[in-house]
Amino acid sequence: MGQSHHFHLDQGDHSITVNVGPGRAGEVELLVDGKVVAYQKEHSAGMNVLTGELPEEPVHPFRVLLRQPHLVPSMPRCTLELDGVEQPMPERLVL
Repeated sequence: MGQSHHFHLDQGDHSITVNVGPGRAGEVELLVDGKVVAYQKEHSAGMNVLTGELPEEPVHPFRVLLRQPHLVPSMPRCTLELDGVEQPMPERLVL
């Protein structure tokens, strides 16, 4: 059984977090300011995409790209795509 992964990035006045459940097919949660805005029961190898919005006036849509390697068992990578710019989301240790 694999471990869970947690990615986090502060964007302006907002907090964006991605929680990836244990194993290669665990659930994925996307949170904005601590509230779940997108959820996948399981993720697959390759690219998984979640979408959300920053609660501004007007709302500000974004995507999170979660890459789970196909062939080599390694850590997933998470990237925030906002206004056409991709920014890596660092993994954070959660005890």
